[in-house]
Amino acid sequence: MTEAATPNQTAALPRDSDTRFAVIEFMWPFVRPYWPRLAWAMIGLAVAAGAVLAIGEGLKRVIDQGFSAGNTAELDKILFIMVGLALAQGIGVYVRYSNISWVNNRVVNDIRQRIYAHLLTLSPAFFEQQRVGDVLSRLSNDTQVLEGVVTNAFSFALRNAVMLLGGLVMLAITSPKLLVYVLVGVPVVILPVVLLGRKVRKLAKLSQDRLADAMARGDETIHAVRTVQAYAREGYESRRFSERINALFSNAAERERTSATLAAVVIVLAFCCVSVILWIGGHEVLAGRMTAGQLSAFIFYAVMVATAVGAISEVFGQLKRATGASERIRELLATPTEIAAPSKPTALPTGAGARGEIAFKNVTFSYPTRPQSEALIDFSLAVKPGEVVALVGPSGAGKSTVFQLLLRFYDPKAGSISVDGVDLRTANLTDLRERFALVSQDPVIFSGSVAENVRYGRLDASDADVRAACDAAHVTEFALALPNGLDTELGERGVRLSGGQRQRVAIARAILADRPVLLLDEATSALDSESEVLVTDAIERLARKHTTLIIAHRLSTVQSADRIVVIDNGRVLAEGTHAELMQSSPLYSRLAALQLQG
Repeated sequence: MTEAATPNQTAALPRDSDTRFAVIEFMWPFVRPYWPRLAWAMIGLAVAAGAVLAIGEGLKRVIDQGFSAGNTAELDKILFIMVGLALAQGIGVYVRYSNISWVNNRVVNDIRQRIYAHLLTLSPAFFEQQRVGDVLSRLSNDTQVLEGVVTNAFSFALRNAVMLLGGLVMLAITSPKLLVYVLVGVPVVILPVVLLGRKVRKLAKLSQDRLADAMARGDETIHAVRTVQAYAREGYESRRFSERINALFSNAAERERTSATLAAVVIVLAFCCVSVILWIGGHEVLAGRMTAGQLSAFIFYAVMVATAVGAISEVFGQLKRATGASERIRELLATPTEIAAPSKPTALPTGAGARGEIAFKNVTFSYPTRPQSEALIDFSLAVKPGEVVALVGPSGAGKSTVFQLLLRFYDPKAGSISVDGVDLRTANLTDLRERFALVSQDPVIFSGSVAENVRYGRLDASDADVRAACDAAHVTEFALALPNGLDTELGERGVRLSGGQRQRVAIARAILADRPVLLLDEATSALDSESEVLVTDAIERLARKHTTLIIAHRLSTVQSADRIVVIDNGRVLAEGTHAELMQSSPLYSRLAALQLQG
């Protein structure tokens, strides 16, 4: 029996649908791999439903052949059989519920994996236009809404559908005349489901959107809590969050009132129909056209049908609410990956061929969020293998954009970029990015230990390799003073480290990665003078083995570079050594006079 399926094994995202059962259509590809479990659940359903339907026939025989006939032996026999039917029903319910619950949890787990895996493939442009809190809401809150869909739609609703059809068949066998009255009453019960169900769906979608909006604001504020407190804006942020939560509450209250109205109307109408049928059937018994047992069995099945209709209407309301969540998840999964590897990528050179040669040729680029403002204009730059090149220029000149394009977070509008002679757009993304080791100005530290953060650069590295990288980046010096040394947990975003310590951990990660091209984006900006000397020495030793691009605002960082490239307004203005540029570039000499601090 298949017990698991990775997100990549599930069927492709289903097409968009406006049908009332869109949520089932969306989830079915995730459910389908677990058909053996579903088969067992259906067997349990058949056993339990058959036992319940048989109990109604037993009730008729108890009254007609037991009580009315005064036959004690027959009464005992029938009651014994009914006990057996009750036991069979219990076994069927267990088999059905245990298997369908397993499938429910497995499917939601797969959907979350699918969403997360898809998020990791989306380009930074997507996250520039979407709030992270909203995206995480789809991963957590929306998938949580879907948790009961498999249990309800594929089990509870199906069970009641079987009971509805089975009950109607038994009603026809028991009294075709009374069945006509039942069929007349069914449309009366179903009509409110259709009318109110549409409103529930709209409110459910709005509710998920408002929840995402509130959580996004809360997530943003919590992560910026120091700024909030520094400006004494706790009350202001609390009021803004309360406004969003109150809007969510109002929407949720209206949605639940509509759902409650739907359930109440259906139940009242259903049991009013049963009461009318009981009145008619009672007159049939008094007239001698039905036995008391037949009427009892008919009422048993009529109540079963009414209960099934009510249960199905409730499930229908739940599906309407889940449709809003599934639509938001569908939208996210349907978001295309703008930066993707070609179906037949060009192989990058390996071994001695992985030299780290870089070439920008007439590149023009503007960010998707600022299409009218060009970050690079006709930009050309060639970096030889093993060369150390520093990029300098005022803020906004386009220096960091060079790194963004090299890592292929974006593609240029015009021109080409190549690494070791291979155009970035033709290379495999994973192979391409494994050519670079990045140390950014604001280093990313994951929750975990010092050693785990350093090992992120090379997952198969030994403890000795990690320790050597920490020694080279002068991480060991402060790490040994931590409670558990390199195994000390650093907390979310490395909150237990200073800015300089986080920078050194990031540099150790790059040292351990040992990749052909080293990208340093103001890698020493957060260090004090003493730490800068130590880390700069480590970087210089590391840079001798690799092609290195350095973005720096400090004169001491760039003076040792083989070549300095001056950039302004997305263009290369000048190239040369420090001494040459002091004579030939007014912009560089001005920056140097200000110690390249801006």
